[in-house]
Amino acid sequence: MKYYLLALVISQFAWLTPKAQEKPTPLTWQDIPDWRYNRTNDATPSPDSKWLAYISGPTQGDLTLNLKSTTNSQIYQYPIGGQNSPIVFNEHSSYLAFYKSADYKTIKGNQKAKKPSRRKLQLIALKDTASTIFENVQKFDFANEHGGWIALRFESIVPTAKNDTTGRGSDLLLYNLENKQKFNIGSVHDYAFNKSGTLLAYSVDAAGQNGNGVFLLNLASGLTTLLQNDAATFSKINWNKEGTAFSLLKSKKDKAYKTAVYSLIGVKNVLAKTPEVYSYTGLQEQQITAGYGISENSIPYWSKDLSRIFFGIAKIEKTKVEPEKTQDAKVDSLAQKVKTASLADSAQRITDSTTVKLAAKAPQKPATNKKDLEKPDMTIWNWQDKRLQSSQRTQLERDKRFNIMSVWEVNSNKFVSLADSNLRSISLAPNQKIGYGLDFSPYEFTSNLDGQRFADVYIVDIASGERKPAIEKLYLNASFSSSFSPNSTHLLYYNDGDYYVLDVKTLTKTNITKNIPTSFISVTDDHNVSKPATGTYGWTHDGRFVLLKDNYDLWKVSFDGKSHKQLTDNWKSKKLLATSYNNIYPDDEDIDLSKDQYFGIIDDNNKQTGIALLPAKSDKMQILTLEDAYISPLNKVKHASSFFYSRQTPTVSPELYMSTDKMLTSPVKLVADSAKQLLSAGSKLISYISDHGDTLQAVLYLPANYVEGQTYPTITYIYERLTNGKNSYSLPAYPGGGFNRAMYTSNGYAVLMPDIKYKLNDPGMSTVACVVPAVKAAVATGIVDEKNVAIHGHSWGGYQTSFLITQTNIFKAAVAGAPLTNMISMYSLIYWNSGSSNQSIFESSQGRLTTGYWDNWDAYARNSPIFHIKNVQTPLIIMHNDKDGAVDYTQGIEYFNGLRRLNKPVVMLTYNGENHGLAKEVNQKDYAVRMMEYFDHYLKGKEAPEWWSKGIDFMALPKHLEDRAFE
Repeated sequence: MKYYLLALVISQFAWLTPKAQEKPTPLTWQDIPDWRYNRTNDATPSPDSKWLAYISGPTQGDLTLNLKSTTNSQIYQYPIGGQNSPIVFNEHSSYLAFYKSADYKTIKGNQKAKKPSRRKLQLIALKDTASTIFENVQKFDFANEHGGWIALRFESIVPTAKNDTTGRGSDLLLYNLENKQKFNIGSVHDYAFNKSGTLLAYSVDAAGQNGNGVFLLNLASGLTTLLQNDAATFSKINWNKEGTAFSLLKSKKDKAYKTAVYSLIGVKNVLAKTPEVYSYTGLQEQQITAGYGISENSIPYWSKDLSRIFFGIAKIEKTKVEPEKTQDAKVDSLAQKVKTASLADSAQRITDSTTVKLAAKAPQKPATNKKDLEKPDMTIWNWQDKRLQSSQRTQLERDKRFNIMSVWEVNSNKFVSLADSNLRSISLAPNQKIGYGLDFSPYEFTSNLDGQRFADVYIVDIASGERKPAIEKLYLNASFSSSFSPNSTHLLYYNDGDYYVLDVKTLTKTNITKNIPTSFISVTDDHNVSKPATGTYGWTHDGRFVLLKDNYDLWKVSFDGKSHKQLTDNWKSKKLLATSYNNIYPDDEDIDLSKDQYFGIIDDNNKQTGIALLPAKSDKMQILTLEDAYISPLNKVKHASSFFYSRQTPTVSPELYMSTDKMLTSPVKLVADSAKQLLSAGSKLISYISDHGDTLQAVLYLPANYVEGQTYPTITYIYERLTNGKNSYSLPAYPGGGFNRAMYTSNGYAVLMPDIKYKLNDPGMSTVACVVPAVKAAVATGIVDEKNVAIHGHSWGGYQTSFLITQTNIFKAAVAGAPLTNMISMYSLIYWNSGSSNQSIFESSQGRLTTGYWDNWDAYARNSPIFHIKNVQTPLIIMHNDKDGAVDYTQGIEYFNGLRRLNKPVVMLTYNGENHGLAKEVNQKDYAVRMMEYFDHYLKGKEAPEWWSKGIDFMALPKHLEDRAFE
């Protein structure tokens, strides 16, 4: 086989100043629990930007909340125990609240003993850092905007009994932040402040249902209004966005039904002396479809104009009540049984007056009732089922929670069902007068077979429920990021390589991209999908334009397709592209071009990332920062012109920055690198040519002890395309898949992560065509020791690993986690986590095959590791768990037994009870340690572990385990 190596190697390293030590100390797996780092993903600035709070501490241990001033060097630290906590500032940036937990060891002990670990709430006054602590807090909320309160709902100290009349409520404390006054409300089940923080809606659920109801408290006047009392449960209080109305559910036991019956409550005109309260069950009104009732899983909400309430309905089951027999009827029935007794008992006939007594002395054996025979425990699978029986069983709970979107017209007391079992949900337009729904039913059977999903699109009138067919058989695999215009007159959608706008009144369709000199078909999506879309960022605030991206550039396109404008300066020629839209205005539902707008960007040549600005009222994107680092999306605080973002590299853990300049010219570092030691010397981007002639890239992460001119043992880690993560930092951890990059680079390994470009009907061969040249290009750098290169992947990467070793011997050792190994047998097996078959995955997703194996036998066999098993010369570990719900366990067994039959060196690790990855920490540790022991043996020459070199004889257990072996 001829390989093409590209001598071009991009020679920048993603390192800054190395840590202050010449010889980094390698990490051990025992070091991970004590590894300390900053939880930068959860760092929270105050709304006025004067404070930043973040949590730090060890991977496993007690944590600290850090409160840092953004204007000076002040920092306050608060121990919070062994559990992470949300960080919440109030609207006025005057208070900070967070949870304090028990210490880490206590929490772990409670988990083993199945005991609860209660939390405290710590409240910090930012003006003087005075601290107040509340015990046993279950939930808390600030009354924001105009409110000066915090509400704290306490845990029930005594566990409640499980019966219908046991109170579910607990104490709710209202704490005034200014004067420190406390007001307690007992037996509160649910509560919510309105947006302004001036009103509190709450429900009471007391023991014996005494005093249950829903109440409204005016926090300014202190006046509490009873809105409704009943021996019922009131829940799911939901204010509208403006805070002028709210809705909730009410449930009440009804003997006619097996479960509680739910009704709606809507409250508006909340500032009036007597707020307006509306109630609706639909059962008494006989409007909701027979057999259905208001769903307990829906969260009702008011329409914007407060004329209707949206909610869901679901099936409810009536109680089967046998008619009660009278005493005379019972006697008559028993007498009849005696009269029809067998002839052998005729001599013992008695008069009617003694029938009951004699029957009690000589009971007769009843005739066998066929209904009482034991029923078979079985399932019928029918080829006409739209969903497999396994899928129906797995998704049973989801189906139970499914509710049909409906609406109640409050003034006319009219019920309208907007959806049904075919049109399962409705996406509302901004005016909430229309919506669109997707009907999958005509295509559901075939889409469950091959994974190619289609739907008919309907425009639905909310007032009447009337549906108008709008788009027939829309292909959803390509994209369905459809959205209504802000004025609700048009719907944007993608079809067959172009974007269209649908006029929702006339249903006319306009191709708005046909005249734009570019393609909106993704060039990197190589699945079996016809013309996949590049993506859209949606409508502009005025409804006149949509923002669309091709493979590199960003376009502003008019809704009628008559004009278009390229907002980026021919980024295609520079291989720059926008990766994300940074919505820094959370109250904006659309993109307001009268404001500054920010986007995340990446340079595809060298994987530099940064931030770009589209200035207000401008059609020209400006690059603000682009560097050898990963720059997170930008975050702007609500009440200040301050911007926050994080920056990380392979050598520097995430650091937090703040800029008060919208151009980000002088950012201030607020949180510095938390790493104790150097884990990697950086990363190198390698460019190479695959055997298919495609120019691709791979990232080579350097070992911490890297010295130029020396070669290093290397782990090749694979999973489709990985190079966009070139500048990411790897945190030491126990991984669910066994491999942790930081642990290997810390221990003297280089790590190679190549991109893979797939050809349809050749997923395995494509891997070989991309990975082998990548390894050769990495060896050509002089960093990788070509005699000591290993390969590892998990899931789809496990498949790629198990296939690669059948086609090449360049790897000295391999580990395949949960690998697919026989495409033919795997094709029709079940993906047990969802209950669906694998057929759709093969034909429209990762499998990248175009038909079933009966019409494509050569491709299935050519790309199945099992059919090339005799070629394997590389030692292999397979990790495959017996409860794997993604890749059937038999795939690992089949490959292991085949290799074992051929006397190939192979070990299979099975963690009993685990699914596709490892969830239990003890198993994560075990697999990680074994994998490194194995690689250390083959790539570093260390002694082989006994479990690899000698095998395990189950019958020859150590003496102290023999007595328990078969318990």
